[in-house]
Amino acid sequence: MLIGPVLTREMAVAPRRWKTYGVRVGYVGGLFGVAATAWLVLAGTQLIRNPGDMARFGAIVFQLLAVVQLVLVVFFSGLLSATAVAQEKDRRTLELLLLTRLANHELVLGKLLASVLHVLVVLAAGVPLFLLFGLWGGVSLGQVIGCLVVCIASAVLCGSFGATVAFWREKTLQSLAMTVLGLVLWIAFGELVYAGWLGSQWAGVPTQQWATAISPWRAILGAIQPVPAQEAIWGLLSPSVGYFLLVSVLLASLLNAVAIARVRVWNPPQPLAPPPEEEVLAAAAPGGAQVAGAGNQPAPAVDSLVAKLSMLWATALWAGRRQHRPVWDNPILWREICTWAYGRKILLVKLVYWLVIAGAAVALFHVGQAGQPVTKSAIAGPLIPVFLISLLLLNAQAVISMTTERDAGAMDLLLVSDLTPGEILFGKLGGLWYNGKDWVILPLLLCAGLWVGGLVHFEHFVYLVVGMLVLFGFVSVLGLHTGMTFPSSRLAIATSLATVFFLCIGVAVCMMIMVAFSGSFQAQLQPFLTMMVGGGLGLYVVMSFRTPSSAKALAAFGCPLATFYAITSFLMEYTLGVFLVVVGAYGFATAALLVPALAEFDVATGRTTAD
Repeated sequence: MLIGPVLTREMAVAPRRWKTYGVRVGYVGGLFGVAATAWLVLAGTQLIRNPGDMARFGAIVFQLLAVVQLVLVVFFSGLLSATAVAQEKDRRTLELLLLTRLANHELVLGKLLASVLHVLVVLAAGVPLFLLFGLWGGVSLGQVIGCLVVCIASAVLCGSFGATVAFWREKTLQSLAMTVLGLVLWIAFGELVYAGWLGSQWAGVPTQQWATAISPWRAILGAIQPVPAQEAIWGLLSPSVGYFLLVSVLLASLLNAVAIARVRVWNPPQPLAPPPEEEVLAAAAPGGAQVAGAGNQPAPAVDSLVAKLSMLWATALWAGRRQHRPVWDNPILWREICTWAYGRKILLVKLVYWLVIAGAAVALFHVGQAGQPVTKSAIAGPLIPVFLISLLLLNAQAVISMTTERDAGAMDLLLVSDLTPGEILFGKLGGLWYNGKDWVILPLLLCAGLWVGGLVHFEHFVYLVVGMLVLFGFVSVLGLHTGMTFPSSRLAIATSLATVFFLCIGVAVCMMIMVAFSGSFQAQLQPFLTMMVGGGLGLYVVMSFRTPSSAKALAAFGCPLATFYAITSFLMEYTLGVFLVVVGAYGFATAALLVPALAEFDVATGRTTAD
């Protein structure tokens, strides 16, 4: 066995799953589709005159796909590792693994490598496509190898971080949220170091070199640039790649060492301490008076069978006399709001999120005080990460609120109760927005600050607020839908988060292609049809799983087309068109998910089957 039975089992089972090969084909096909779309945009909007145009095209597409690949690697390696460990905790199987003869390093490294294995295999599948870019010119072998090295190092480091956080935290939401926020803060810290906000030199070394060593974003930007042969490592790799590889190995080793040393200390979590014997006996006595063994009297002998039975009886009476809180008419909503449904340590997640918001607010304040004309990119730089984090956290909380019920066996009890589908779904939705009010309110307050500070007009402020509320509603209902319909909790979480993530990445890729190969936007409709059809097909599979409908099909294939129109309208500064299309398309998609979920709740949850 390589590292241990955990990794060995994954290596033996993974090739038997058709999804393993489907992900590889889908990944390479997606990258090839982006490259083909960029070529069609270039051929349709510009005239190719000489081999230099082809070389410039190859360099631009390579840089675009390299950046997209890094973003996917950082996101999925961290979340897959965190989800793999968190699901073991939710199903209470991690305790069984701790009872076996598995050593700490076999458990920690086995779960890490079993999760990162899928990312590494996908990276290997995309290597031939990146090598083909060299045929166009403008891309060297060293750039391709450097890009691959940075992605592999990022996958191992981010996976180590996600697994360590998941072994430490108790709840799945805490693990996923801390992983996402930690990765964002890591990249943001690298950008601050690169910008010189923390000094121009550390230990005599310029901070820009430090940034390329600690930030995967800066490392990939250095790896995809041509490097003179006299400066390259082994004549191939950029120095930034070597620095980042060294730092990644050290940080990953440190994270895994901490997880190996503390895995049996963190797990299983310690239960709440029982009430003191004196309090139990005093509450069990008639009128709450002192009884033998209570107060200053010595405790009853625990080695006596009679004393043990007396303590059990007294504990039951004590529990019965405790003051119970009244439950609302909707017990689902009451549990979500009035109890710590996601654990008490969720406050730590919110504290980290507040730090992200504070950093974005400071960045926007400096933009307003710079004394220069404010551009859209200057405002979007701090806002886009905050909006993306909020969408991901709200979606993760929605899907986990349903999968946790199924993993704990509580969903079966809810299905046999007299609760209506509306009470369950709207109770979950109300509790979701209450517990996730930080992810909803704080981004809107940032938008209000932009309006008060004069950076945006009131009209644009309204567009931002209403548009974000519609998107928040869409990701919330999408999370509830995937949590109900997908039988596997891990698959449901991965599918829901990946859908939101790919929607955002798709928008970013389309905008980068349009800006890189600027031309007539009307001529770009046909090249992007493939991406829109592919995105609509993927969205339809997610939305129509187990409960297909014509409304879901219309929403799935209409949202990519509407998004493309919104992108082109935004680049041409037709802000009203962007607002109306986004609100109409994603508002209809939300209704298309919510209405069938209420009408076909039994089918969606598996309580019954459709004819």
